[in-house]
Amino acid sequence: MHLSDLDIIVTAPPEPGWGGRYWILVKLTTSNGITGWGECYASSVGPEAMKAVITDVFERHMAGENPENIELMFRRAYSAGFTQRPDLTVMGAFSGLEIACWDILGKARDRPVWALLGGRANERLRAYSYLYPLSDHDLPGFWNSPDQAAESAIDLIERGYTAVKFDPAGPYTIRGGHMPALRDIARSVEFCGAIRAAVGDHADLLFGTHGQFSTAGAIRLAKALEPFDPLWFEEPVPPDNVTQMAQVAAATSIPVATGERLCTKSEFAPVLRHGAARILQPALGRVGGIWEAKKIAAMAEVYNAQVAPHLYAGPVEWAANIHFAASIPNLLMIETIETPFHNVLIGGAIRVENGFVTPPATPGLGIEIDEALARANAYSGSNLHLEMQQTPCDYQQDNQFEGGAPTTHR
Repeated sequence: MHLSDLDIIVTAPPEPGWGGRYWILVKLTTSNGITGWGECYASSVGPEAMKAVITDVFERHMAGENPENIELMFRRAYSAGFTQRPDLTVMGAFSGLEIACWDILGKARDRPVWALLGGRANERLRAYSYLYPLSDHDLPGFWNSPDQAAESAIDLIERGYTAVKFDPAGPYTIRGGHMPALRDIARSVEFCGAIRAAVGDHADLLFGTHGQFSTAGAIRLAKALEPFDPLWFEEPVPPDNVTQMAQVAAATSIPVATGERLCTKSEFAPVLRHGAARILQPALGRVGGIWEAKKIAAMAEVYNAQVAPHLYAGPVEWAANIHFAASIPNLLMIETIETPFHNVLIGGAIRVENGFVTPPATPGLGIEIDEALARANAYSGSNLHLEMQQTPCDYQQDNQFEGGAPTTHR
């Protein structure tokens, strides 16, 4: 059995696009006709350029290879161009292809992927979700409304969730870390207060930021949030600035989480070594794939750190997260996105039930993609999966931040 064919589908979820503007799905087929699905997470180049990268990585490092030889293929891609260092785009391409290899291996052995990763350590996986607007909420006003956020939190609690995530702290800009505006600090406090009052002790609060603050600004914001006892303070400073993130972690009682923008164990190791975070959030469609994520989880064990795999993508990466999460002993929780499009694209094969996910027992990833639906919703825009704004933080007027799915997102 060897890898023979590659197909790439760039599909766009319906507006407003929870999970990003588009999802890059890859389909590998072996010489004996077994197919496997993977997903490449958000890239820093457009989808057409990314398709070319994925094709090059496959043809150069994987075509004709036995899909079992994941370590060998990883080393080829990691070393490409005489680098042997994390490359965001190459690793993003390889990650999706690697996930598809695991899907193939599970199907070939008639076993779920988690069974090939050391077995099932967790029979049920605690899930969390972002606070998304309800049907009677308005966009983009929802993102700056503590009351609507609290209503969304109550809806999740009634569905069994025990953790809710939100990120009201202002814009993500290309300009790097900034000092939060007083309005942004005040709004963050209002959000935490309203949500904590709504959920009481039924749910943990997960405070999301995306590397937008200076070290001093992050500490200042953390001090304002501490009375509400969030479970984590996510990526408070730019993700590659490990020593500064460690300063934030040392200055607050809120556990720091990071990892969605990091690639491979070599970028996670300094985070653990410097005590910059005790909750790691690898994105399996970017980090190097399932096997590399297993190595990162093993490193985290040594530092008594937990893992909460990140998801802002489609249901194939979600399925990979589930199998990975089922196999590790230091799981904290998994991120989920529940939309009709996510669900129908995989035929309802995986669901959140009462706030938990049960890992599937079916072969491979346990999903099959509705290819006709994916192709019928092909992405035709020119934007990237996610984009930062170019204008700086506004210290006079409210910062109007629209979350991960702007209303003009095409």
